[in-house]
Amino acid sequence: MLEYLMRRVLISIPVLILITIIIFVLMEIAPGDIADYFVGPEIEMSQEALQALRERFGLDQSPVARYVNWLSNVVRGDFGYRFMDGTRVTEVIGRRLSASLLLMSSALAIGIVVGVPLGVFIGQRQYSFWDFSLTGFSFLGISTPSFITGIVALLVFAINLRMFPAGGMRPVDRESTIWTTLHYLALPSMVLSLNFVATFMRYTRFSMLEVIRLDYVNTARAKGLTSNAVTWRHIVPNAILPVITVIGLSVPSLVVGAVFTETIFSWPGMGTLYLDAVRGRDVPLLMGMNLVIALFVLGANILTDIAYAVVDPRIRYD
Repeated sequence: MLEYLMRRVLISIPVLILITIIIFVLMEIAPGDIADYFVGPEIEMSQEALQALRERFGLDQSPVARYVNWLSNVVRGDFGYRFMDGTRVTEVIGRRLSASLLLMSSALAIGIVVGVPLGVFIGQRQYSFWDFSLTGFSFLGISTPSFITGIVALLVFAINLRMFPAGGMRPVDRESTIWTTLHYLALPSMVLSLNFVATFMRYTRFSMLEVIRLDYVNTARAKGLTSNAVTWRHIVPNAILPVITVIGLSVPSLVVGAVFTETIFSWPGMGTLYLDAVRGRDVPLLMGMNLVIALFVLGANILTDIAYAVVDPRIRYD
């Protein structure tokens, strides 16, 4: 198992290097001069002063030299400083990352805990009332973007029914507790998880229907095993591999959905910070956040590979 894990990590290293090149090239080909960020429209600056500004920030060096400098700093844990206020990028990302991880992990957990069992449930009841009803719900959940779901949920549950706070991560008039954090977390995490509940339920249903009529399942039933034993010992373990693939591939969508959800619910995470960086053209922060998101997705892929090996031990020997 350790050798399998090491092999997956080593495969991810060239992928990560390629990602850093793509991030740097995207910032390079973005329109405009980075030095213009430091020059206000009401200030007239000579070409000599502008050149001095470029030399100060290393913008006069070749792209290759700047990429090597940036990458060597990143390896040492130095992501640079924000253009907007001069704070360290690692500190800013570190403050916001925990909030985003809390929201995304909660949404993914809800998607798995609710979506997979519902897929197993309707997979055993093909063409029943529950199958048609939950399949219709899954179509609605998959086809509705999270920013529309978020606005509707905010209007109904936060403004009209007042069941949940309309935004933020904690109350401003008292100390935050676990229960208040869960109260603030509930609505945005449910909104973000809706698409994943529907997706995981659909794929689990399909996988169940492919396995449920195979010979070894009929043999298990003929031996007199109970329905639950047949389902959870013989059907689900063999039907879950495609679902694990979908869960792993859902992580990038989870990050994108978190950007909209955090904006709608004023959740102080990476999503709102990313929009601030784009609006302010804060290049060091954008590069740092893109790299952290890439690391997050690569880590999720490695966890997915480990889950493959745990569910089906034959995979680790391939």
